[in-house]
Amino acid sequence: MIRMAGVEKYFDDYHALRDINLEIPRGQVVVVLGPSGSGKSTLCRTINRLETIDSGVIEIDGVALPEEGKALAKLRAEVGMVFQSFNLFPHLRIRDNVTLGPIKVRQLNKAEAAKRADVLLERVGIATQAEKYPAQLSGGQQQRVAIARALAMDPKVMLFDEPTSALDPEMVNEVLEVMADLAREGMTMVVVTHEMGFARRVADRVLFMADGAIVEDSTPEDFFTNPQSDRAKDFLNKILAH
Repeated sequence: MIRMAGVEKYFDDYHALRDINLEIPRGQVVVVLGPSGSGKSTLCRTINRLETIDSGVIEIDGVALPEEGKALAKLRAEVGMVFQSFNLFPHLRIRDNVTLGPIKVRQLNKAEAAKRADVLLERVGIATQAEKYPAQLSGGQQQRVAIARALAMDPKVMLFDEPTSALDPEMVNEVLEVMADLAREGMTMVVVTHEMGFARRVADRVLFMADGAIVEDSTPEDFFTNPQSDRAKDFLNKILAH
């Protein structure tokens, strides 16, 4: 479903991604771990071309990422993205935040889009909030709206870039639970996170990144019980120390 081959990315002199080679089959949940500045978010953002790459190939479901224009917009519609900040439209009600994309991009009629939005808001546990504005919701609720909004486009892939890092601790689990449900339903997911419990419980694969490279690619069980690299051992030791 996702293929990256020889992907390189620089920010001026900074080598952000180094020779990334990665294949993610349909329905797999891949969690990307690593210290700050290791390239995790950049990796995630290149998959739907929020960041351009300097060389290499990225394909979604067998189609190479277009450079720009309508073809890119079409492919982006296949790739849902949930960010740290919820990025909801503050002036729109919750239901309208969810229906906007399907109406504008997928050309759904308003009634059909609203019906689908209500189903998705029910699915993420906030059906009763549909008429409210984002500012009236908690951070956890807003992030669940952001997930519903991404799902409303009926994407083939969901990307999550540290979706819980801006949340109060008590709201983290409600968002992780929605993500775990998606995983159980077979959604192809790439999740950049610091939530080790989620990685152990939900991931099919763990990628560990350091200095812009994928250092380890293994099962959660292998990664957490028997990391192969000194960088990964050091990373896990620091986390366990907290």
